[in-house]
Amino acid sequence: MFVGREAELKFLRDKYNEDKGQLIVLYGRRRVGKTETLREFGKDKPHIFYSCTQSTDRVQLARFSEQILKEDIPAKQYISEFADWESAFRSVLELPYGNNKRLLIIDEFPYMCKNNKSIPSILQNLWDSELKEKNVMIVLCGSAMSFVEKELLAEKNPLYGRATGIYKMTEMGFYDAIKFFPDYSDIDKVLAYSILGGIPHYLRQFNPNISISENIKRNILTKGCVLYSEVDFLLHQELRETPVYNSIIEAVALGNTKLNEISQKSLVEDTSKTSVYLKNLIELGIACREFSVDARVKEKANLSRGTYRLTDNFFRFWYSFGFVNYSQLEDGDVDGVYKYIIEPALHEFASFTFEDICREFVKEQQKKNALPFRYTKMGRWTGRTTLRDKNTKCGVRVAETKIDLLGIGKEEKEYLVGECKFKKQPFSYSEYLDMTAKLSPLKDKAKFYYALFSESGFDEQIMNEVEKSGNLYLYDLATIVNEKSLHYNSNEFSFKRNS
Repeated sequence: MFVGREAELKFLRDKYNEDKGQLIVLYGRRRVGKTETLREFGKDKPHIFYSCTQSTDRVQLARFSEQILKEDIPAKQYISEFADWESAFRSVLELPYGNNKRLLIIDEFPYMCKNNKSIPSILQNLWDSELKEKNVMIVLCGSAMSFVEKELLAEKNPLYGRATGIYKMTEMGFYDAIKFFPDYSDIDKVLAYSILGGIPHYLRQFNPNISISENIKRNILTKGCVLYSEVDFLLHQELRETPVYNSIIEAVALGNTKLNEISQKSLVEDTSKTSVYLKNLIELGIACREFSVDARVKEKANLSRGTYRLTDNFFRFWYSFGFVNYSQLEDGDVDGVYKYIIEPALHEFASFTFEDICREFVKEQQKKNALPFRYTKMGRWTGRTTLRDKNTKCGVRVAETKIDLLGIGKEEKEYLVGECKFKKQPFSYSEYLDMTAKLSPLKDKAKFYYALFSESGFDEQIMNEVEKSGNLYLYDLATIVNEKSLHYNSNEFSFKRNS
């Protein structure tokens, strides 16, 4: 069963339906679902789908020729293999597809280029001279993201400016990912996403008919299952010095977010080297460098600023629980690792992912015009706040603080401030007051709206505050997970749930 990817399929179908020739580059990290998406796109259309292999140029051309010549084209009567890549690519014009586009999909195109660096130039010349004016669509797909961005699409490279569409596929969001588990409870959907993230290959490893705990034990912790060796396999495929990367990823997974902290924890003494390792992980889509939502360009240019986090939820899960207990897992102590290490910490582990889910929920609400204003940027906010403290001489202290979600309106005239609580107790009024206390650096700038997101509901004082404030909005777990639409009434300053 194919799940999600509506935006990617719409993009490809729209390009297919355009009159002129199309040269599309679709790329993204391994396991993100590029091949499955392209097969879904092509399934109702006549097409050639060629998957490149890591083989010599001679073998690659022979295999490509074999696949093209399976079609009923004139050249089939005279040759058993194309003499060169130019004639092989040109043969797409002869595909017997009637009024349909001549669709050629080349999966893992970087493998084709690896042993013949002239292929992009050959394709560029052919595109400029013949193909771009024909009823042709060529899709070049690749997982080697740095190669695609630096060798294919960058200025001064042959295909620069030729592509009629460039689409970088990222992992699925929460709402697509949970379609793999339609019968899970709302809490289990959050837990499953916090463990597996939005990588379709990972999501398919879980059996939606058994519990989260059994899935973790059978499909992650048991030696021999696909996910048990996935991280090690991917790192060896993409990177050298895997022991160093293991140390760095583990450091980030365990909560070290600043460059200096990561260097110290991973025992890489030179922070400039650590920065390079982290940059490579960012290019692979495993990590990211994050700034406060209101950070300026100058701050982002400073390599020592910002915080690092793992964007791949499964990597974060594996390095938090699997990697550090690898010896026990190799000994087969699956039940022990789960019961004594994972089970007590799993709910808290998911709380960080819950923040990401809440931000995704707010993005969906903006698309529906269901917010009190349109934000221009939204994300985590970090700053320094003056707090009352009985233990200091002056009665106050300056502390670094964060806000889980801050949406900033046009010209910074409006703010949406969000706090996310994934815990067994209701969101308390005191926690709400603590959140508002963090806003002293922003207080006099604009109109504020407050959004509280909670797994376990809200206490009575907060419920009463909603009636009085006119700018406080509450979202329970069912509303967030099921993405219930909330419509904003500008006359009454209140959200109304759409029945």
